[in-house]
Amino acid sequence: MEEIIAVILDSGRTGLDMGLYILLPIMVVMSAFMKLLDAKGVLSWFSNLLAPFARIFGIPGLGIFAMIKLLFVSFAGPIATLALMDRNGTSRRYIAATLAMVLAMSQANATFPLSAVGLNIGVILITSVIGGLAAAAFTYYVLTRNLTDPDTDETIVKSTAPEEEKKTVIQILGDGGQEGMKIVFSMLPMLILAIFLVNVFEATGVISLLSSLLAPMLAVIGLPEATVLPIVTKFIAGGTAFMGITIDLMNDGLISVNELNRMAGFATNPLDVAGIAIFAAAGKRISQVIRYAVYGGLFGMTLRGVLHLLIF
Repeated sequence: MEEIIAVILDSGRTGLDMGLYILLPIMVVMSAFMKLLDAKGVLSWFSNLLAPFARIFGIPGLGIFAMIKLLFVSFAGPIATLALMDRNGTSRRYIAATLAMVLAMSQANATFPLSAVGLNIGVILITSVIGGLAAAAFTYYVLTRNLTDPDTDETIVKSTAPEEEKKTVIQILGDGGQEGMKIVFSMLPMLILAIFLVNVFEATGVISLLSSLLAPMLAVIGLPEATVLPIVTKFIAGGTAFMGITIDLMNDGLISVNELNRMAGFATNPLDVAGIAIFAAAGKRISQVIRYAVYGGLFGMTLRGVLHLLIF
């Protein structure tokens, strides 16, 4: 019992250190900045500007909004946008393409904290856009070509926070910062639990078994045995858990900056058990096309992963 308590306390300290000293400042600043851009109509203007280009890939204007929220806020950012698309009668082909794009791209709550330990944020954003657009196009033109929904007229993208326009800049930044804090505090339980479960798996030999099975395959693409743990954690518990475990391993010197960037193309996205379940619950019509979106997301994720292996 004493050993279990010790593991719990150690996991809690590690999770809190990451949450309070890495996640919190980054997410507060990013959320405040994005809140200001949203309130001032910059994000909606940008989404409407890119809408004609995005439609080439099967993405409506609202899809651009979802992309921005994912890349610069958190994986939960696009949920409200997808729910709106579900309610307003947007074609299921558009919804599937947008969701596939989201599943293939990087989430801010993992990438920005990892940039503090060496993740190349410029490359990750570029490959995210490339992989996301490829996933959307593949889903729209190949996977859902037989869906019978008519392509509905485009809805003009509007600010999601019109009530903020009457507030001062300082008030808007404060509200955004508070939202960032809520995101971080909502992530802490999963982060601590993930670290605890990984510590338990290590103590019981599960990680050693997985490492012996997966290490040869990872070695083919130039990744060490130490990357088995964060990769397995990511696809079970999500991007936040992946981020926490990866930072812990890097602090211990078990993963290098180059190895982080090589596996980031495959691992920094919401395409995992937790992410799929959360997005599928966002609306009835979303759940109807979730399988198409997952296949499309896998296509985009694979493309991103290959790009990272070639670049790094």
